[in-house]
Amino acid sequence: MTRIINETFLKAARGEKTDYVPVWYMRQAGRSQPEYREIKEKYSLFEITHQPELCAYVTRLPVEQYNVDAAILYKDIMTPLPAIGMEVEIKGGIGPVIDQPIRSLADVEKLGEIHPEEDVPYVLETIKLLTQEQLNVPLIGFSGAPFTLASYMIEGGPSKNYNKTKAFMYTEPKAWFALMDKLGDMIITYVKSQVKAGAKAIQIFDSWVGALNVEDYRYFIKPIMTRIFTSLKEENVPLIMFGVGASHLALEWNDLPLDVVGLDWRLPIQQAREMGIQKTVQGNLDPAILLAPWEVIEERAKAILDQGMAQDGYIFNLGHGVFPSVNPDTLKRLTSFIHDYSATKLSR
Repeated sequence: MTRIINETFLKAARGEKTDYVPVWYMRQAGRSQPEYREIKEKYSLFEITHQPELCAYVTRLPVEQYNVDAAILYKDIMTPLPAIGMEVEIKGGIGPVIDQPIRSLADVEKLGEIHPEEDVPYVLETIKLLTQEQLNVPLIGFSGAPFTLASYMIEGGPSKNYNKTKAFMYTEPKAWFALMDKLGDMIITYVKSQVKAGAKAIQIFDSWVGALNVEDYRYFIKPIMTRIFTSLKEENVPLIMFGVGASHLALEWNDLPLDVVGLDWRLPIQQAREMGIQKTVQGNLDPAILLAPWEVIEERAKAILDQGMAQDGYIFNLGHGVFPSVNPDTLKRLTSFIHDYSATKLSR
């Protein structure tokens, strides 16, 4: 049985009134926490995510330390790829590396299907541990989106410009759409297994899709995103979309059958709503602000909160992930400030 005591995040995601603004932080679990760094001295990311007890501990730690209103499963967006035949190595200082990248339709056709109970049982076991025994807030499950996953699969690793990915998209459209369908099927199956295991919301990370213009997004990406979110809607949990440097795509996301539009720090919340974003908005303090003096952090957070609280359906978050150099006490203090300031404003 799933135990949730604090449902504020879920209410906000559904656009309902809340007593205060809920908050969670992307990359809240991990690199900025001394306890995590101690674990990382003994175990790799791969080893942590494959040990449910340890992975659950890392996931719930920020909830206990910062009093945030949701946990996000600690794992990597590359986790499901080996199941479909893409061998991934996480290299320190580089990131995910794929030695045999996708180069042709034949490569795409070789890709298999994911069977979560057999291929990633450790992910499902971690979710069950957290949601049945350990958390009193909702757990957010997640997946990478097709464009971002494809970019790693085609580039062979991280990229600054995604030239190979775009070239593949433009010159091999048949192979591109076949790859989108393969990844779409994988994401749907993978995410539904997370919900079945106990995840109460899902965030789709399209970290690098901002590299595309609106026209290319509509043609090459939006059809598969529509299919993914339409299928996931059946699960009846809030669905969140987030990308970096993708403000020009926010209205495209608003069209999709999802619940929450995540904004990075480049697009003010007020401006997003004036543009026509009708859904719940999540965001969007620049994570670099967390390295500034507290007076600056408070001033910037207050401004974002005032814009967010102008209408129902708002979740506070960062505009991207927490940096390793951020002091955990800063996040704890910021969470308290967000709760207290918003509660006072919303009670008037």
